[in-house]
Amino acid sequence: MSFLRILQRPPVCSLCSARRLATTAVSRAETSKASPATPVTPLSSCAQDTVLTGVNYRKGQPPVLAAADDAYPEWLWTILKPKVYPDDGPGGKAERVKRRIENKQRIKDRNFMSTQ
Repeated sequence: MSFLRILQRPPVCSLCSARRLATTAVSRAETSKASPATPVTPLSSCAQDTVLTGVNYRKGQPPVLAAADDAYPEWLWTILKPKVYPDDGPGGKAERVKRRIENKQRIKDRNFMSTQ
């Protein structure tokens, strides 16, 4: 473990800060009756027909507009999710990926300390 990792702020547990005990017992059936129409969260960060500045780089072309979320392929919404490698034992893919990440961090730490 790198000593620079110790200097980083510790991660904040989102469950510890957001989770509270209920004052009264509420069953799941009652909560589903209370809010039958849950709001649908949009997949994209901009609304439909929003002008996307910086995408159109040619002169004299019409502005590029954002399309509806269902006009884009489904795989587009999974690009930013982190890859999950199955734990297939010692010497497997997950272990190699973890070892490679640790090695890259070790090299970065060593290069950083050589510049100080």
